[in-house]
Amino acid sequence: MKSLYIETTIPSLATSKPSRDMIIAGRQATTIFFWESERHKYDLYTSQYVMDECLQGDIEAAKRRLKFLEGITIISRSEQISGLANEYQKLLNMPDKSKIDCFHLAVCVISKMDYLMSWNCTHLGINTFIRIQKYNEVNSLLTPVLLTPEALLEI
Repeated sequence: MKSLYIETTIPSLATSKPSRDMIIAGRQATTIFFWESERHKYDLYTSQYVMDECLQGDIEAAKRRLKFLEGITIISRSEQISGLANEYQKLLNMPDKSKIDCFHLAVCVISKMDYLMSWNCTHLGINTFIRIQKYNEVNSLLTPVLLTPEALLEI
């Protein structure tokens, strides 16, 4: 089975109150559909970074996010992940407030994940993917495929 890293936007959207915004509501529905019908096709992983992000904000919402992630293998922090995340931040010129996205990428690369699933297309979109892929090729690192749940359903 292919390995799939679950980034924070996945439990956040799946467990939040239904949105009135049609785009967000569609993402919520797609995420829930994937979770209910497709996740069993993958070896699921997340990280301590995701768990930390899920704890932020409203206490009840945090509980729902953590419950959503129950049973998924959690990858711990490491110096290797931290070092690579710092390199990615420099490469991508990522602001400090968004640096966590570099940690998600680094976890996936160090852990040799097949896929990184996220709705964060601002910092984890195609432009990021191209730059990371070039960097990783030069440094003999594997690059996960960055996908939304919608794109993963099409595979």
